[in-house]
Amino acid sequence: MILSMNWLKEFVPDLKVSEKEFSDRMTATGSKVEGFEILGDDIQNVKVGLIEKIEKHPDADRLVVCQVNLGAETLQIVTAATNVFEGAYVPVAVAPAKLPGGEIKKTKMRGVESNGMFCSIAELNLTLHDMPNAIEDGILILNGMDCTPGQDAKELLQLCDSAVEFEITPNRPDCLSVIGLAREAGVTFDLPVNYHKPVVKGCGDDIRNYLSVEIRDAEKCPRYTARYVKNVKIEPSPLWMRRYLRASGVRPINNIVDITNYVMLEYGQPMHAFDSVCLDGSRIIVRTAEKGEEFVSLDSVPHTLDESMLVIADAKKAVALAGVMGGENSEIKDSTKSVVFESANFLGSSVRVTAKAQGMRTESSARFEKGLDPENTLAAVERACELVELLGAGEVVDGIIDVYPGKKEETVIPLEVEKINRFLGLSVDGDYMKKVLEKLDFRMEGDKIHVPSFRADVECMNDIAEEVLRIYGYNTIEATQFRSQMKIGCLTPEQDYRKQLSEHLCSMGLDEIMTFSFISPKYYDKIALPEESPLRRSVTILNPLGEDTSVMRTTALPSMLECLTRNANYHSESVSLYEMAKIYLPKETAEVLPDEKIQLTLGMYGNDCDFYTLKGIVEAIMTFAGIADVRYAAKTDDPVYHAGRCAEVYAGDKLLGVFGEISRTVADNYGCDKRLYCAAIDAEAVYAAADFKKEYKALPKYPAATRDFAFVCDEELEIGSIQAIMKKAGGKLVEKIQLFDVYRGAQLGEGKKSVAFSMTMRSPDHTLTDEEADKVTKKVLTLLEQELGITLRK
Repeated sequence: MILSMNWLKEFVPDLKVSEKEFSDRMTATGSKVEGFEILGDDIQNVKVGLIEKIEKHPDADRLVVCQVNLGAETLQIVTAATNVFEGAYVPVAVAPAKLPGGEIKKTKMRGVESNGMFCSIAELNLTLHDMPNAIEDGILILNGMDCTPGQDAKELLQLCDSAVEFEITPNRPDCLSVIGLAREAGVTFDLPVNYHKPVVKGCGDDIRNYLSVEIRDAEKCPRYTARYVKNVKIEPSPLWMRRYLRASGVRPINNIVDITNYVMLEYGQPMHAFDSVCLDGSRIIVRTAEKGEEFVSLDSVPHTLDESMLVIADAKKAVALAGVMGGENSEIKDSTKSVVFESANFLGSSVRVTAKAQGMRTESSARFEKGLDPENTLAAVERACELVELLGAGEVVDGIIDVYPGKKEETVIPLEVEKINRFLGLSVDGDYMKKVLEKLDFRMEGDKIHVPSFRADVECMNDIAEEVLRIYGYNTIEATQFRSQMKIGCLTPEQDYRKQLSEHLCSMGLDEIMTFSFISPKYYDKIALPEESPLRRSVTILNPLGEDTSVMRTTALPSMLECLTRNANYHSESVSLYEMAKIYLPKETAEVLPDEKIQLTLGMYGNDCDFYTLKGIVEAIMTFAGIADVRYAAKTDDPVYHAGRCAEVYAGDKLLGVFGEISRTVADNYGCDKRLYCAAIDAEAVYAAADFKKEYKALPKYPAATRDFAFVCDEELEIGSIQAIMKKAGGKLVEKIQLFDVYRGAQLGEGKKSVAFSMTMRSPDHTLTDEEADKVTKKVLTLLEQELGITLRK
């Protein structure tokens, strides 16, 4: 909303503050100012001059020398204008002067001195809409205006004004008007506001002889008010009206159209004027459009309507799109002799849907969208008819058609002074609250607040408290100490675990990546996922950007392999990556939201990288989590991984993840010739099995006893199985079991291998004797033979 300060002062005449102070204080009370502009500030030292004598230039055929009376002095001006004449009043930029196009200085034109310049409308930053009687490419002639030589041309042309731009919030449509902002200014600066009640004399006759109105959709049109004007004279509106419209950012057109725009800005009520000759049947019917109905708007653009859109129609056709724009078939023309003024109220959501669907956002629709006051239609149409009589633009027929099927009940709220003070943390007197509310046009009856119809946003005590507080002043509130106990924000234990784990992985040289959660279903084929795998059942996106992002991933391995391949294609020699990836596991029915789990995905390749490098990182993760009963088992049936270089990691019997070398088939599917190593670990399962308690363990006081063993076993037997049984047999005395050699040879036999372990034993309270160490050794050898059938190598 752009507000003319001159217009505002017609309502608040005692307002005498600078534009800066006005903007700051209005913003402080809730009417946010975006900025302001001093209009006419770029025009300086332009006066009214009377041309007393014109002579031909002695050395130029197209120039004339004028003697111009400026009241206190007569100056010589040389000009090439052809429309000047002796006795003409013209605006003169007296050197030195300032115009929007630059500075004017004294000069000589073909040897003859010129002390300034005559001004055209363009040089004063005006148009033919502002000065309709001017010549577009000639000097502005001021004859016919009440002017005197030497008078300030800016004041004569009413160019001295300030325009303040407000950002009005959607809940305050009442402030999209001069009256609404005048009300706010009055209470902000504690000044009286002069409201004007329109008075229409009328010319007799009866509007019902000319017009009838019918509302067929009362929900979308709660009220429709109309008046009729005959013997209309279409001409330019007076200068004061044109200047107010221009300062508010609206282009003047003619007196009738300007009146509707003027009332819209003054009252905040959009209006429309129909040429009554164009209304077939002398009827106005407010109805919804028919499917496929054609309509041509005032800007000559054709539109196709549907049943959701509200139109203003006559007996045969639509003549306006309700709340948006009038139709070309009923516009005001120079030949118009009778006019119907429409002042109606339309459902905001309906207007917004229509305007958006048709791409026709207008000043009118922008106001209706916010929800206007239906009680404002009558005052607005009365003001329009008053202006018609004031400007001599026509004769207003007696009577008003006012169809009002959607009248709402008045909102009444009790004034709870103590509750408001407690709510705001203030101690404001009840009389002060009443005074503020009355200035805002709330009606008080004892301790009952009658909310005005234009304040539909005020519904309860909290809203009343806000009204009091914003006028009382946010800056005047005294700071008080919080009484409630506030909990300092922090990470949850699981979030903290993931954060520390991420830092731990970074410390091991891995770089974090972040990939999209939606993938292509073809990715499951690229990682050779079996057709019967439950991981192929994914959540499908209803409106995907494309097939490549059409499902939510159930595993993050495809995303990791894409990153590894991309780095390999960029010729990165060695890469180590990790991602805390979110995966989505669907439920049995699509109506139930899927399980969202965190999967820790590792990926690497390079000269110094192999299966045991990856296994070492997995072991470090388990150690970080404090999982004591970790075990690893070979996995040979997973098509994603190499059959002989893949393992599962468990915490007891709980599977935590899978890791290993990616199979050659899958690597080829990604077009990568490097040996890729990946891991997919259930981060939530690791957290569930974790033990983050750290206990201090003193250095051992007693020496350890060590025994080395070499066993011959089947090639397929896992080292971990042997270690687990040795640990089980040795009990608490076994401190560490370390594999230190694996040997294969013809003397062992086909399918056999030799594995050598070093077993460290230690007692916490004494030095182990040879007898005790031999006893433990015997238990270990016995249990290995019983459960695995292996014996010492001979």
